[in-house]
Amino acid sequence: MYDVAIIGAGVIGSAIARELSKFNANICVIEKEEDVCNGTSKANSAIIHAGFDATPGSLKAKLNVRGNEMMDSLSKELDIPFTRNGSLVVCTKDQDRNGLVELLEKGAANGVPGLQIIEREELIKMEPNLSDDVTCALFAPTGGIVCPFHMTMAFAENACTNGVSFYLNTKVTDLQKCADGYVIKTLHTDTNTEEIYEAKVVINAAGVYADVLNNMVSSRKLHITARKGEYCLLDKDAGTHVTKTIFQLPSKMGKGVLVSPTVHGNLLVGPTAIDVEDKESLNTTQDGLASLALTSSLSVKNVPMRQVITSFAGLRAHEDGNDFVIGEAPDAKGFVNVAGIESPGLSSAPAIGEMVAGLVKDMLALTEKAEFVGTRKGILNPAALSIEERNALIADCPAYGNIICRCEMISEGEILDAIHRPLGARSLDGVKRRTRAGMGRCQAGFCSPRTMEILERELPLTMYDIGKNGTGSAIVIGKNKEI
Repeated sequence: MYDVAIIGAGVIGSAIARELSKFNANICVIEKEEDVCNGTSKANSAIIHAGFDATPGSLKAKLNVRGNEMMDSLSKELDIPFTRNGSLVVCTKDQDRNGLVELLEKGAANGVPGLQIIEREELIKMEPNLSDDVTCALFAPTGGIVCPFHMTMAFAENACTNGVSFYLNTKVTDLQKCADGYVIKTLHTDTNTEEIYEAKVVINAAGVYADVLNNMVSSRKLHITARKGEYCLLDKDAGTHVTKTIFQLPSKMGKGVLVSPTVHGNLLVGPTAIDVEDKESLNTTQDGLASLALTSSLSVKNVPMRQVITSFAGLRAHEDGNDFVIGEAPDAKGFVNVAGIESPGLSSAPAIGEMVAGLVKDMLALTEKAEFVGTRKGILNPAALSIEERNALIADCPAYGNIICRCEMISEGEILDAIHRPLGARSLDGVKRRTRAGMGRCQAGFCSPRTMEILERELPLTMYDIGKNGTGSAIVIGKNKEI
């Protein structure tokens, strides 16, 4: 029996796993997908919010601000790409600037430092491409941008290094209370076999499915709405169109369409916001993507939408109470909900991990682990080295001189690292999220076959087993002739 079973290996489940791995406990993470960071965590705005938008006193407000504070030290400890580029919430001539004043007051109540309202003359010096209709903006210097893939994987890899077991391709089909905790029935989606796990404490970090799991064991029902957001990612040539994250005044559906640089040098535009019934609805729509160009132009002019290299959609887990739901279910002892984690969920993840680990520590009287390893090193980026260092690296390991992805200049050495590190890649998307191979202009048109050859060579997989993103996504399904 495990002391703790965490259901869900997104950024929230992985952050909790990393915090709990600081204690002497037998912990596992159960994830239905073939990799960590395969749900909401892989498709979002990649923003570390300052914390001025959430209602003062709410969990969203408290955990956003705390999570933001933790990012500088975490990014160094876990080697996570992170930049405090600052954010602007713009007000146009047709809007009431009192909306900015309200955000400023909320931010002050939440303890967000450095907030100020800036007038157009100074704004244009900061961001020349702001719309001609922008009159003023709320400036938050503590806002930042991050790579959500690397953030999630850093938490998960560090947890794994510290003894947490991860069960991927493992879908929870039923939960039952037992004398000592919970019986967790699962289906291994890659082998279609059933397996049972037992745990004293279950942590429900299942994203848009958190209500389903809660409602298996608690009469206090939750209802999660999947809120879809569509995005456009622009080429690196457009990456300097703005330097800060540009928000529009928020509405009931969210923070509006943003325009933001990414930590990798691209430009991101989105999201839309529409509630959907299907919790797997990740399709983009012509209308949704077309609306991004129009809506983004209200805050930023001349966004070079002709340089879009890909589009994608993500789902946010909106709970009816409009706040995070974190804590032990009142009628299900040992079942801890971490539900309704929508924006600012990514920003709050480190603090959520800290909070939930504290709850579980008290529940199980856990003691701190003397040998906890608090650091993790990401995949080596040869481009960050000097010419001399790079030549020495290639001389020592020639794979770093073999470029597989020409768009992003990703080498075979980086792909090998992605495959063989803790919780290593097992699919094309797994390699892509860890190395960016396939994220450039050609969107994997050139490098996919070569990456598949490396996966086949390095893993106990055949070309027929290798998929884009796990079970059911095989690319090679047969031969068109005998060779």
